[in-house]
Amino acid sequence: MSDRIIAACDGAAKGNPGPAGWAWVIADSAGRPERWESGALGRATNNVGELTALQRLLEAVAPGTPVEVRMDSQYAMKAVTQWLPAWKRNGWKTAAGKPVANRELVESIDGLLADRDVEFRYVPAHREDGDHLNAIADQAASDAAVTQQGAGTALGDEAMPVPAPARSAPARQKSTAPAKRTTAGGASGSGSARAIKAKFPGGCPCGKAYAAGDMITKHGARWGHADCDAAS
Repeated sequence: MSDRIIAACDGAAKGNPGPAGWAWVIADSAGRPERWESGALGRATNNVGELTALQRLLEAVAPGTPVEVRMDSQYAMKAVTQWLPAWKRNGWKTAAGKPVANRELVESIDGLLADRDVEFRYVPAHREDGDHLNAIADQAASDAAVTQQGAGTALGDEAMPVPAPARSAPARQKSTAPAKRTTAGGASGSGSARAIKAKFPGGCPCGKAYAAGDMITKHGARWGHADCDAAS
């Protein structure tokens, strides 16, 4: 079996630009998730989220470790694997003569990739039969964008984020089983989820919106009204 570890990274922005976040998840060579991390970016674009996620992932992997990086962003992947050499030759200008967007992030990633054994693999996003590591990273980045709070294994969040079910899946019935902790702010066992103040407006699973400043908590894999029974 190859000793190449497998990782995925993703960014999210609720609006473009809008409240944004990033996340990565690292697995063993068999694809079993071992650790993860997410963080907030304030107001940023999807592309900034995607590039930041890759930058933070590479920083978390030891330089001598062979790694396969799975991403659902064609922009971020092509920026560092295809377009970068031409940008550098052109003095950090695009083929149209315009300054390269997000240059600082791209340069940082370029330095992190030097002398590393990294393979990139594109994976489609938001598919029931999609890559499970990408789905975890996607959910963690989305949570970070909504809450504007960091989370992850290093912060004591050992349970992996649970991806939201596919939109086409039927609504689940209420369960009497204890809630499982997903990301920071969740709960495990018989405890209840911790409520926090929303930093940005969003949509509750019940179908109604919540405003910035409203108390929200985890309902499964999504955030919603702290006192909402319909979201369970």
